[in-house]
Amino acid sequence: MRTQGDKILKVPDKILTWQMTQPWSKDKETGTVVEGKLAQTEIPVPELQSGEVLVEIAGCGVCHTDISYFYLGVPTVSKPPLTLGHEISGVVVAGDEQWIGKEVIVPAVMPCHNCPICNAGRENRCLAQKMPGNSLGIYGGFSSHIPVPSRDLCIVEDRGDFELAELAVVADAISSPYQACLRAELKEGDNVVVVGVTGGLGSYVAQLVKAFGAKTVIGIGRNPEKLERSLKYGADFTINSAGKDARTVRNEFKALCKNNGLPYNYLWKIFEVTGSKPGQEIALSLLSFVGKLIVVGYGATMNQYMISRLMALDAEIIGTWGCPPKHYPKVLEWVLNGAIKIKPFVETRPMSRIKEAFEGARAGKLMKRVVLTPDF
Repeated sequence: MRTQGDKILKVPDKILTWQMTQPWSKDKETGTVVEGKLAQTEIPVPELQSGEVLVEIAGCGVCHTDISYFYLGVPTVSKPPLTLGHEISGVVVAGDEQWIGKEVIVPAVMPCHNCPICNAGRENRCLAQKMPGNSLGIYGGFSSHIPVPSRDLCIVEDRGDFELAELAVVADAISSPYQACLRAELKEGDNVVVVGVTGGLGSYVAQLVKAFGAKTVIGIGRNPEKLERSLKYGADFTINSAGKDARTVRNEFKALCKNNGLPYNYLWKIFEVTGSKPGQEIALSLLSFVGKLIVVGYGATMNQYMISRLMALDAEIIGTWGCPPKHYPKVLEWVLNGAIKIKPFVETRPMSRIKEAFEGARAGKLMKRVVLTPDF
């Protein structure tokens, strides 16, 4: 047993966890919906290998990727029963001696660092990557502890007045938009549209593009209260897309640009963060001459688009996945120095309320991203 300040570091005999024992599904023959199940249980503490540590979890954020796995049946690499959750912060309590007692953020994707993709500098999309709540065996963040590789952990040196649990959102909700900005080659003076500025990722995309130097940010979303909030955190203008088709939104965008001396049909960088069919249709309709569309949000629906338009417009559509662990220290620095605000967008709840948090996220009723804290 060790101590970290006033905190006793304990290595548990077992890991307490909320497992997805069964995702929601539909019977192909009858069409009957089979309700998914989340169950509290215990799993063994594995024998740690060289280069691994055991992290006592402080908090794990509820991401829409988790919602996709549970409610939409999007397949996971490790099959249920599986603990979901990949936005994790905590304290190292066992493993490599140099890590014991350190507060850390666990990257949502941890690459192998030894394959052609990693060697090409695209390690965030490493095919052998380990992602908690997906491809890290049965282990995920909605637990008391998690075993992880130590190599890519992001150390939290001095978190000021932040709770360690709050910083869990750095692991995906902030780092993934940061990577999206890099993929967009965002630079000083760029004009940006954020489709889904009201969402858990979109609220940080708006802040990050400003931090990268964007001149104008137009946020598009459906929640009036969240749209109003976005004007304080990155957005210069907003468009409410509720009940409107892509053409209507595009016409409003064109009018807004003309009224404010902005170009409407060239050099816009558009971030699509919703992953929804309507959001993607809006983003595609706004893609114009020498523009870029950066696809950040995931969804299971299909859209039609005439690919030859990309040639005629000399435009680009770019996908982006996660964030390389090497960028986490910079993202954390921007959070800790106030360049990126998280407190207005995060709330903590006990992990025993996981089902309520999942339902709220699924229904889009949450004003803030929920970070669940262990209370087993």
